[in-house]
Parts: sequence; structure tokens; C-alpha cells
Amino acid sequence: MKVLTMIGLLAGSMFFTAGCYTPGYTVDERFQQIGRNWDYEGKQAADDIDHAMLLRPASRLTWWNVQ
Repeated sequence: MKVLTMIGLLAGSMFFTAGCYTPGYTVDERFQQIGRNWDYEGKQAADDIDHAMLLRPASRLTWWNVQ
């Protein structure tokens, strides 16, 4: 019974921890960062596909501007 109670307390305390909270950014700023990263990664994936299908000239640089 003590083990079950301890497991319950530990599992319940997980809901009250900060987790992946970033105190330097608001929720909206963090979502903007994630959105920009997804957009950039998607553009790089398109570059990789075009390179594999020989649709663009050989280059090690992406066509997208890194800001």
C-alpha cells in the first residue's frame, strides 16, 4: 500500500512541475520560434528533395535566408 501511495504521489507531482517551460519567453513568443523553425526545416527538406531529384544545380547552401 505504501508503494502504491508513493507511485501515486510521484505521478501526481509530475503535473505540477515546470516541464519544458522557458521563463525567458512568453507562450506566444515560444510558438513563434517553433513555427519559424518548422518553416525553415520544411524549406530545407524541399531543398534536399530537389537536390536528390536533380532539379537544382549542385550546392551545399540552402536558398533560404537564415535570420
